[in-house]
Amino acid sequence: MVDIYAVSISMVSPNETMVTEFVLEGFSEHPSLRLLLIGCFLTLYTMALIGNIAIIILVTSSTGLHSPMYFFLCNLATMDIICTSSVLPKVLLDIISEENTISFKGCMTQLFFLVWSASSELLLLTVMAYDHYVAICHPLHYSSRMSPHLCRALAMGVWALCALNSSINTGLMTRLSFCGPNVITHFSCEIPPLLPLSCSSTYVNNIMTLMADAFYGGINFILTLVSYGCIIASILRMRSAEGKRKAFSTCSSHLSVVCVYYSSVFCAYISPASSYSPERSKVTSVLYSVLSPTLNPLIYTLRNKDVKLALGRLLSSFSH
Repeated sequence: MVDIYAVSISMVSPNETMVTEFVLEGFSEHPSLRLLLIGCFLTLYTMALIGNIAIIILVTSSTGLHSPMYFFLCNLATMDIICTSSVLPKVLLDIISEENTISFKGCMTQLFFLVWSASSELLLLTVMAYDHYVAICHPLHYSSRMSPHLCRALAMGVWALCALNSSINTGLMTRLSFCGPNVITHFSCEIPPLLPLSCSSTYVNNIMTLMADAFYGGINFILTLVSYGCIIASILRMRSAEGKRKAFSTCSSHLSVVCVYYSSVFCAYISPASSYSPERSKVTSVLYSVLSPTLNPLIYTLRNKDVKLALGRLLSSFSH
């Protein structure tokens, strides 16, 4: 560790050194779990890629899935691929090679894609909650309210707004001075473990992080709760038991994804700096950057009759 630290800084003045690469602590404190971690992460990454790519192929190739709900699901799958691909390949490489270094530019690149995909998923989950709200509470106006033009505009807005947010936070991070130590107590470059390493003021970064947390974590969470509050109230007013069952089945998958994702993101980002725990941060990051993208395709397909029918038709066409 001393040798790595010695070569990862460069002199910028007689009394100041500047970090040129970081050391990701990763899971090096558990060497006995090395093979188990490789097997688990490789399996999860393979499942995430196969599952999310399968959803994209199904939605784009099946005319029966050309609806707003599946359009947004396709966008969610794309975000999940970006999220896992920005983290897991580097994690696997570090565990296998036992060289946990990452260049400053590489760290900032990873930070950009991770923040972009994570914030995009939070915003898209809110859009999907609104889609369910319109479908259940205003079914007669669904086609006019959720027109293809509006859906495309919402998706483009999510990608663009979150790319701007990620660019601002990453840009502010590149303006900080990192003079050492350079050990990130995490397996990826994220904002909470990076800020304490800076030897310059992080006041603006903290303000922007809090504003992003308030919008993406707070406001979107409230909007999602409002949507589901209206959905539940509408379902309870239904007289038909079959109608209630179908409505609950429609939104149960999305609600499960929302619960898993928000709980992990809140634990990772919405917490006082004084209570930051590296071990807890690693666990919560695994939940939202690895486990959630892996489970999303399973959650949305196992209980979805339309997706299973489309998958059956696609598989039968391949067999023929």
